Amino acid sequence: MIPANKLQIGAAAFAVISIVCGLAFFMGFYILPSTDAQATLWQRMCRAAGVVSSKQWLSDQRAAPAYTSVVLPRAAMMPGSALQIGRGATLALRCTACHGAQGVSGANAPNLAGQYSEVIYKQLLDFKRGARVDAVMGAMVASLTEENMLDLSHYYAYLPRLAKDRSLSGAPALVRVGDPTRSIAPCASCHGSQDGKVGAPDLNGEPQRYLQDQLTAFARGSRRNDANAIMRAEARLLTAGEIVVVIQHYAGAAP
Repeated sequence: MIPANKLQIGAAAFAVISIVCGLAFFMGFYILPSTDAQATLWQRMCRAAGVVSSKQWLSDQRAAPAYTSVVLPRAAMMPGSALQIGRGATLALRCTACHGAQGVSGANAPNLAGQYSEVIYKQLLDFKRGARVDAVMGAMVASLTEENMLDLSHYYAYLPRLAKDRSLSGAPALVRVGDPTRSIAPCASCHGSQDGKVGAPDLNGEPQRYLQDQLTAFARGSRRNDANAIMRAEARLLTAGEIVVVIQHYAGAAP
């Protein structure tokens, strides 16, 4: 028969162990894993055990990149007023290091002079929203208001574009007619000034390095601000050699 004092010691030890285990359980499965005040005890226990709920998994899988513009405001497509262009010229003083004093870059950044206003507006908005990522541009647009972005867009669109469209008769087949056998649309159907698509930039005269970087980024999926993923779908079908042929055509139209 076990002495009473030993039973009391055992009961006390059991109680202490139970309390310690309870506190450890509470800390390890409830307090420490808690990153969501709305989570239930069971959800927190699952997180502590390394289990992700199906709801959370589906949420992560469906997570979309930052919103990119699809519908552009009418104000971005209308000709800018003298007041807007003047304000834009003042704002553009901070952009000259990369985009040039007259919107023609000497730093492998895009030439903006004469570019469509809605194109410039969309890219500024995407940089601001994080749909298009660049450390320099992200910092530059962080403080811009809607009015600022419209003013800049109209100013650069107002500047004379030095590079003009060349005849498509001598352009590469991918530019003129695409490749129907691979469902590749002709580049000129969107990026020509005579038959362009609203929101698509005129690429004539853009720096070759810039065009190479952007088309490659679309092909890899690292640039994701193309509305409805159109450019990603097209660029993925191009070989590295075909990308060079296309960009050399457009860059070759430089003045």
